Amino acid sequence: MAVATHRLDYLSDVLDEIRQQGLYRDLRVLQGEQEAVASFDGREVINLSSNNYLGLTTHPKLRRAAVEAVEKFGVGSGAVRTIAGTMALHEELEERLAAFKHTEAALTFQSGFTANVGAISALLAPEDVVISDELNHASLIDGMRLTKAARKIYKHKDMDSLEAALRESGDFRHRIVATDGVFSMDGDIAPLPQIVELCERYDAVCYVDDAHASGVLGQNGRGTVSHFGLDGRVDVQIGTLSKAIGVMGGYVASTRNMRNLLIHRARPFLFSTSQPPAVTAACIAAIDVLETEPELIERLWDNTRYFKQGLESLGYDTGTSETPITPVIIGEAKPTMEFSDRLFERGVFAQGIGYPTVARDRGRVRTIVTAAHTQDQLARALEVFEAVGREMGII
Repeated sequence: MAVATHRLDYLSDVLDEIRQQGLYRDLRVLQGEQEAVASFDGREVINLSSNNYLGLTTHPKLRRAAVEAVEKFGVGSGAVRTIAGTMALHEELEERLAAFKHTEAALTFQSGFTANVGAISALLAPEDVVISDELNHASLIDGMRLTKAARKIYKHKDMDSLEAALRESGDFRHRIVATDGVFSMDGDIAPLPQIVELCERYDAVCYVDDAHASGVLGQNGRGTVSHFGLDGRVDVQIGTLSKAIGVMGGYVASTRNMRNLLIHRARPFLFSTSQPPAVTAACIAAIDVLETEPELIERLWDNTRYFKQGLESLGYDTGTSETPITPVIIGEAKPTMEFSDRLFERGVFAQGIGYPTVARDRGRVRTIVTAAHTQDQLARALEVFEAVGREMGII
């Protein structure tokens, strides 16, 4: 093996600084399936770190659809969508997504991240402004950075702050208000009815990233727009196919004009090979499951209420969570990561998260329950949380 160039030696110092901050983490390696109880690093643990909200990663209908698609169409699509990579399966998925989200049209991307980057950067020009919640996802932030549009940040879920930003932005050609539907680190829900009302009052585009609401909130998991009864009043909805849907990818649900613009302007769409047949077919099957097995979402919320109440009764700070994402807020990075490691040693995988993903003093382990967990498993996890919390003097 060739010796690495000395010109990269400075990276050792960068990594040492990350270690000193208590933020350095080795990747946990999954052996086997992404289940409620899974094997990571050779240890069987109760898995509270997966976005597999409904357990669809191993659903038999999705497995079967993926296998059949490989046998019929092969393993890859062979090109970008704008050349030779648009398959009938892609069009079918997009038609199903548009119908599911009650929008005119939809367009799929390789991930929720690229859907946000592609959509927000395609929408904005130097004469425009995007007004963003301060806790929006990194993909929204990066999409904004790729544009030459002006940017304004409003305080988290603060409607007075949002209205002030809208008032100050009257001279711009177009205004876009961007918000997560469910905020991924705290599990709280955006006040979407008030945001929509302000957008309508100030003639601003309403743009919602619904990654963690897809499959979780609303009728059959249609997201926050459905949850609040706002169909037809939100201009752009971003969704993911990688979390509750159980597969991989993202999408933009909006008007037909928006779809056509993205086909011509969204760089991730233009310059990335399209989703392979197995992924696309499994996503179609997932929509079938959402529409026909509502009991999965009911079980998810039963488990959410049980586990959240258990953590709070132990005295943990779970912040402002309203969804299956329930943070256990510890504080500084080092004790947060120690807490996560001790949980893992006792059979519970809840990943520690610190700065810059969250504020320096708001380190937490982020727990996510799923429909696949049993209450016995969650009760066992709570016992471990209690034992480790008392050992460390957190509770």
